[in-house]
Amino acid sequence: MVVKTFMDMDQDSEDEKQQYLPLALHLASEFFLRNPNKDVRLLVACCLADIFRIYAPEAPYTSHDKLKDIFLFITRQLKGLEDTKSPQFNRYFYLLENLAWVKSYNICFELEDCNDIFIQLFRTLFSVINNSHNQKVQMHMLDLMSSIIMEGDGVTQELLDSILINLIPAHKNLNKQAFDLAKVLLKRTVQTIEPCIANFFNQVLVLGKSSVSDLSEHVFDLIQELFAIDPHLLLSVMPQLEFKLKSNDGEERLAVVRLLAKLFGSKDSDLATQNRPLWQCFLGRFNDIHVPVRLESVKFASHCLMNHPDLAKDLTEYLKVRSHDPEEAIRHDVIVTIITAGKRDLSLVNDQLLGFVRERTLDKRWRVRKEAMMGLAQLYKKYCLHAEAGKDAAEKVSWIKDKLLHIYYQNSIDDKLLVEKIFAQYLVPHNLETEERMKCLYYLYASLDPNAVKALNEMWKCQNMLRSHVRELLDLHKQPTSEANSAAMFGKLMTIAKNLPDPGKAQDFVKKFNQVLGDDEKLRSQLELLISPTCSCKQADVCVREIARKLANPKQPTNPFLEMVKFLLERIAPVHIDSEAISALVKLMNKSIEGTADDEEEGVSPDTAIRAGLELLKVLSFTHPTSFHSAETYESLLQCLRMEDDKVAEAAIQIFRNTGHKIETDLPQIRSTLIPILHQKAKRGTPHQAKQAVHCIHAIFSNKEVQLAQIFEPLSRSLNADVPEQLITPLVSLGHISMLAPDQFASPMKSVVANFIVKDLLMNDRSTGEKNGKLWSPDEEVSPEVLAKVQAIKLLVRWLLGMKNNQSKSANSTLRLLSAMLVSEGDLTEQKRISKSDMSRLRLAAGSAIMKLAQEPCYHEIITPEQFQLCALVINDECYQVRQIFAQKLHKALVKLLLPLEYMAIFALCAKDPVKERRAHARQCLLKNINIRREYIKQNPMANEKLLSLLPEYVVPYMIHLLAHDPDFTKPQDVDQLRDVKECLWFMLEVLMTKNENNSHAFMKKMSENIKLTRDAQSPDEPKANEKLYTVCDVALCVINSKSALCNADSPKDPVLPTKFFTQPEKDFCNDRNYISEETRVLLLTGKPKPTGVLGTVNKPLSATGRRPYIRTTGSETGSSVNSELSSSAGNRSREQSSDISETGVSENDENPVRIISVTPAKTEPVKNKEINSDQTTQGNSTERGKKRTATASGTENIHQKTEEKSVEETGPSLAAKTRRGRPTKPEPQGTTAKNEETNKPPVRGRKRAAANQESPGSLEAGNAKAPKQQDTAKKPAAAQRQIDLQR
Repeated sequence: MVVKTFMDMDQDSEDEKQQYLPLALHLASEFFLRNPNKDVRLLVACCLADIFRIYAPEAPYTSHDKLKDIFLFITRQLKGLEDTKSPQFNRYFYLLENLAWVKSYNICFELEDCNDIFIQLFRTLFSVINNSHNQKVQMHMLDLMSSIIMEGDGVTQELLDSILINLIPAHKNLNKQAFDLAKVLLKRTVQTIEPCIANFFNQVLVLGKSSVSDLSEHVFDLIQELFAIDPHLLLSVMPQLEFKLKSNDGEERLAVVRLLAKLFGSKDSDLATQNRPLWQCFLGRFNDIHVPVRLESVKFASHCLMNHPDLAKDLTEYLKVRSHDPEEAIRHDVIVTIITAGKRDLSLVNDQLLGFVRERTLDKRWRVRKEAMMGLAQLYKKYCLHAEAGKDAAEKVSWIKDKLLHIYYQNSIDDKLLVEKIFAQYLVPHNLETEERMKCLYYLYASLDPNAVKALNEMWKCQNMLRSHVRELLDLHKQPTSEANSAAMFGKLMTIAKNLPDPGKAQDFVKKFNQVLGDDEKLRSQLELLISPTCSCKQADVCVREIARKLANPKQPTNPFLEMVKFLLERIAPVHIDSEAISALVKLMNKSIEGTADDEEEGVSPDTAIRAGLELLKVLSFTHPTSFHSAETYESLLQCLRMEDDKVAEAAIQIFRNTGHKIETDLPQIRSTLIPILHQKAKRGTPHQAKQAVHCIHAIFSNKEVQLAQIFEPLSRSLNADVPEQLITPLVSLGHISMLAPDQFASPMKSVVANFIVKDLLMNDRSTGEKNGKLWSPDEEVSPEVLAKVQAIKLLVRWLLGMKNNQSKSANSTLRLLSAMLVSEGDLTEQKRISKSDMSRLRLAAGSAIMKLAQEPCYHEIITPEQFQLCALVINDECYQVRQIFAQKLHKALVKLLLPLEYMAIFALCAKDPVKERRAHARQCLLKNINIRREYIKQNPMANEKLLSLLPEYVVPYMIHLLAHDPDFTKPQDVDQLRDVKECLWFMLEVLMTKNENNSHAFMKKMSENIKLTRDAQSPDEPKANEKLYTVCDVALCVINSKSALCNADSPKDPVLPTKFFTQPEKDFCNDRNYISEETRVLLLTGKPKPTGVLGTVNKPLSATGRRPYIRTTGSETGSSVNSELSSSAGNRSREQSSDISETGVSENDENPVRIISVTPAKTEPVKNKEINSDQTTQGNSTERGKKRTATASGTENIHQKTEEKSVEETGPSLAAKTRRGRPTKPEPQGTTAKNEETNKPPVRGRKRAAANQESPGSLEAGNAKAPKQQDTAKKPAAAQRQIDLQR
């Protein structure tokens, strides 16, 4: 009744207020405040709340202590709000509502210790609120607390803690409603409470007073939550964070970075734009010295890119620097950051960011490379394959397919395997239906760049080769056990292991797999089915799963053996190509031919699609020939043969050649249609078509002799040198026919060679070449007569390669002809009617022909040392393209072990090449050749019997002999010439001495010493020739001794010297003379540094091949003529920057050079490029037959007439009178005037040297014109002698 009375009473009843005053005072007695009955306490609390309402704004209680006790009592009763299902809940709610409405707690502001009451109230309300409370309860609580905050004099730290503690993650997770209540309370009171919050963070962050609050250790969590609630709460706190970002404590900086990463990166945050100084300071942490700070900064970038694309520009530069961070984890996370954002939305990452990922595909760490490659593959599949964001996005990442395939050029087997996996899963997903899969492959192949196409072709080639290795291993299992069989099996297992990741561990797993194969016949049959030519893609999938199931061990969840076997199966399984796939490809190509395909929609023209489709089928015809055998496929190929596009027809013929072995028996209709087309192509097609047509006839028809005769006879009768443009195709066909069927056509061809090829074509110049001074012209500008002569030379070689014997001495005559071609610089008739660019073509053809013949043992034996030397000197030709193409051909033949070892010595002459990139390429070739030979010896035990022709170190005697007969090496005691010799020796020895395998340093030293005990087999009785040979030996010994402390050990074996170049050592012959003085030895090792370096950066790309800067000098500057050698002291002299001809500028031969296939550098240990200093020296007044001299101009080949005249004035008449085309002439060193004694010696057959200095097109005429020869009397007998040689 009392409760009801107070509830009904209002503030205006003054009489009642006086009447009930004693009761009000009585209710505040200890009896009621401490009553044990909670219902009584609740009713008393309600009455007291009403009393405060009725007597407001004055309370009937005057004692401060009594007021405190009353409010603490009321606060305790509010705990009853927790149970909403309690019968008394409505009374509790009434109590809360009354207190909030009246703002009764404001009375406490007059109390000294009111803070205790407020803290207790806040804690009580935050503890009792739960998800069963309705909105009214929460609103009354907020009203009650916010009035205390907003109407008080300030918020104490303890009271603030009671609010903020609910924002800490641990409390937040325990009571989500308390967190929401605190959040709304802070929002409502932001202006009042912000100074208190700022003071708290200032105490903790700036002054470091962590004792001010129990929440000090949670400041960063609180800042994050407060920022999310309302950034205005932290207006004064943000500058303090900038201060903390510059703390000396790395862990503290890390904590601040983590916090700010969340603040800047949150979706609705505009902190970066509102607080630029803090943003810039935060970005600076990307370059923090503390690794975890940099790592955290990079991780933040992903969220920032996704939530704030407008900040990408600010982040790009910092991510660029971090993409080159020394820490692997940071580089890895940069990639993850960019790729994650790119997968969300490609527009979030700009081209520059994608470029960083592209760079990291070549990172030194496998983990980083893998992440970059996989990330790019995922982007390609999403935006190109599935076209999830339209054509613009697809165009933006279209480069990815090329880049990923380019990585197949890397040496690491892990890279290659990952590219194969990416191709099968992302570029052309193998799980697509056949038609869709082939459409994907068809248009991918058409849109790849040339290098990516080569990489893809190489990938299929490697997979096919591995299939053949596994097939051979299975064949060995079928043979009876024997020692030879076991040895062959072991070799095959080692080869297979090299094609798997971590070859060392793979060897053990492959051996185990081989054991399982030997024991399990069913497993062998499954593997045989997998690698059989008729295996379909679906069958392959079943086989792989079945083999993996048999090898799986349920008790071993991680099975490295099984993983390795899976790698092997994935590489050999035909997951893309089978008969059905080839048929689908052919149908796609037919649609392109008919114009009904989606070529334009796929971004390629129909012509490009058709040509690329044929090229694709051509490549697959090598790896999957059986899959082509169907009438439908061949009908489509016949249709391609009739097309006007020469490349399409050529590819179609080659496909027939590779796959048509059963056409004659199974498809007679195709055969009858194909034969006349092949005849027509062999007679009147392009040279490439003619070649393929002849080979196709030879490969697929049983009556090939009849077919080839029907082509040979009319062509041989219709040869007419007066119409050279109609000669090229017949010459190609005749050459290949005579090579493929020598028994039938070798004899008839002899008369064609004698009467037409040599006499009528090669020995006559019917047309006059264009005198434009160019050293090289594009193919389309070469005269038909010269093209015919080049094909004639090739015909001679093919004819001889077919016969493979020299019974008729035809090879001797041919070699003399080719040598004469080189001696005459390509102008065999010496009538000066042929242009310089045509002469370059013919020199290249002659040198290549000798090299081709040397690949056949019967012809290698009859190539004389003089002819070998002439061939070798082509690598120093004055024309850049001749040097380039010749070196490429030389490398290709050597790397396939087709050429004898002596031809590797030719690369030593590349030390004289004026173009840095050419020397770098030669060094790559040497590295690869040496490694291939060493690896071959290791893998093939039988190779030990042929060490003389395989062991790379055996190149040393050939190199010494070649350099002893270098036409530039005329004076054995000339220091400058000896420096040239030393540079050439070191160019080869540096690569050979990278490792001291089997004490090879001592072995090479022993070879050089042994040569001094023999004589030069080329001129055994000529003292000067032997002196030059011994001098080169001493230079070689000098270099070996200076570069290796291990060369003084005993040689593991006594070296054998080639008898073709060295005589047998005489018993009583002792040669202990030193042919170079101690002073010369010192000069060679510690001489004045050269101005240029021999070896450039090996992996530096050719920016403009053969182009060089225009630098004009006068003759007086020739003393410092540009050279292409590296210099170093005997100890440790650093390389000097090359003033070499390399980067940009004017082309060497006034034309862009031809492209060459890049050589993948072999994986070797780093080579210390400590070069011995040398200067190239040639006598300005010495003449040599076959070499032309030009006035020296640094950086120029084609010298302006004015410069030439100035050179004459300043360097004397002898230099001007005897100019030569080739390496620049050198000034005579002081004190060497006696060198001129040899000036008037007869001219020597030599070579045209690579021009070290070359210039602009405007000066072609003067520099490239032949200088008049002084000794005309010597010229005529030489020419006559050459005619006699050819007729022997």
